[in-house]
Amino acid sequence: MNLSKPSSSSSVADAPGLLYAGFNQDFGCFSAGLDSGFRIYNCDPLKEKMRKDFEDGGISIVEMLFRCNYLALVGGGKNPKYPPNKVIIWDDLKNKGIAELEFRSEVKNVKLRRDRIVVILSNKVFVYIFSANPQKLHTFETIDNDKGLVTLSSSQNHAILAFPGRQKGHIQIVDLNTFHATTAVTSNNSNTLPTHSSSTTSSFPHHRHSFSSSNNDHQTPFEDRRPSVSNTGKIKNSNSINSSGSTTVMTTNVSIIPAHSGKLSCLSVNSDGSKCASASEKGTLIRVFNTSSGKLLNELRRGVDRAEIYSIAFNQDSTRLCVSSDKGTVHIFNLDAILGNGASHSPSNGYYGEKIVVNNPMLSPSPSGNRQSSLSFMKDLLPKYFSSEWSFAHFKVMADCRCICGFGQEVNTIIVICADGSCYKFLFDPRKGGECERENYTKFLKDLDE
Repeated sequence: MNLSKPSSSSSVADAPGLLYAGFNQDFGCFSAGLDSGFRIYNCDPLKEKMRKDFEDGGISIVEMLFRCNYLALVGGGKNPKYPPNKVIIWDDLKNKGIAELEFRSEVKNVKLRRDRIVVILSNKVFVYIFSANPQKLHTFETIDNDKGLVTLSSSQNHAILAFPGRQKGHIQIVDLNTFHATTAVTSNNSNTLPTHSSSTTSSFPHHRHSFSSSNNDHQTPFEDRRPSVSNTGKIKNSNSINSSGSTTVMTTNVSIIPAHSGKLSCLSVNSDGSKCASASEKGTLIRVFNTSSGKLLNELRRGVDRAEIYSIAFNQDSTRLCVSSDKGTVHIFNLDAILGNGASHSPSNGYYGEKIVVNNPMLSPSPSGNRQSSLSFMKDLLPKYFSSEWSFAHFKVMADCRCICGFGQEVNTIIVICADGSCYKFLFDPRKGGECERENYTKFLKDLDE
């Protein structure tokens, strides 16, 4: 949640000086970028684990890598600590930046895996090897992406990357583990491999658990080559040229999912990358797709009025989804997860949410436990609205501002981080659904001078 730039979603309730808030990969921690540095918090119980104060500027993106010592930082605010076109890899144990990537335009977002760095610009996505001297593997083109939409699976064995396509409403799905390299001899006058400044040329050490600058300002000459598209829609990427004069050609397959007719507003993949959830700018529907086949698995209705979707998150076993929007309500949906043996992932004595309290007489539980129109049996004759699945549980936050949500470490809990510097913990009943119970509310940013 990048708060560094005023938008239609900005609120007078936004905490002064808060530029960014975002969860780590397992939703056990979250980071806050400030106009005077950054902080790391444990979610439950809420506790500040680390802070770094800068006297000379702000941080608009703080991307964590689980709980280890490496962070990706981007400067922002009225007085950025770093230029907004740079990504700084920060080592908390060394208390300094150990590598940087520089681009020709503003960085919109950054995602980390233990083996990859993904950087998003307004219409490009760059993928690098995570090392002290990051090497570029791929460049992908996108439609205008000012929000920096991107999502990356966190599983060690599955590296699925999803980002907007070149057409409105399309999603590109890339398996980062399927890169293939071939080598060819080239002439010496070809373009050179992009270089990156860093404080060391050795490989990164093993990532260490934390929460117990680079001096080279050389401009990175990034290549600007348009990928070629084959007749099957598979993308072959551009070449990298090494010092021996040979060219390494990295290729991979890119799947295209035409998810929405309107522009994308939010994206999320589950931990192993097998599912991708998306919403459009209209914000009424959330669609969940199989990333391998592109098949639509679930179509979930947030509401009937337009809304801006702020966040979508899967739970750990991908059986539920939570969604936050500018309506101030967080919705929780059940998903029809199918196990490898073909059995439905639901309690043996019934389906999820079978005892849902439905206030609307026109809504009744669906087989998944989500609410559904009582006329859904006539879905082939009635408009699509009547076959929609609505959330089985929900709650409203007090804050009149942007917020992001995720499933907590404790079972059946939701953590919400708001732009006013508040943190909520809600408990939902997986059987009854309905209104969730607020268990905790705390201001994590009471005073930036504390």
